[in-house]
Amino acid sequence: MIGQKISHYRIIEKLGEGGMGVVYKAEDTKLKRTVALKFLPPELTRDEEAKNRFIHEAQAASALDHNNICTIYEIDKADDGQTFIAMACYEGETLKDKIQQGRLKLEEAIDIAVQTAQGLAKAHRKGLFIGMLNLPTSSSTRMVSSRFWISAW
Repeated sequence: MIGQKISHYRIIEKLGEGGMGVVYKAEDTKLKRTVALKFLPPELTRDEEAKNRFIHEAQAASALDHNNICTIYEIDKADDGQTFIAMACYEGETLKDKIQQGRLKLEEAIDIAVQTAQGLAKAHRKGLFIGMLNLPTSSSTRMVSSRFWISAW
């Protein structure tokens, strides 16, 4: 997919993949910004339940407005019918990668815990669960979650 144009997005590089999606870094050619495009894996595109969960994930996340929750720009379909979510692209490493580098300083661990709790509190008030956190590495470190599940309560 690298170099391909999907809608008004030009795919730059693959960022990662998991059970519910493949994520690419892309350029939004209309707004001249970097975005992340999350595609439902090809093997799940014919699974209506998986497709509905994927769309519901984007709708749930887009209903939240919080510094520690990923911003969703749109849900769309590629020309081949593959559903994707366009969202903010955050530079940095995942919390998992950060922890694998060694023990965190107490102040850093507390800051991460507070930011995580703030994002979770916002999501839980809306009846959502969150997973898969991203920890950008910059002078103002900020936790951002980009994965959502609808809660059972």
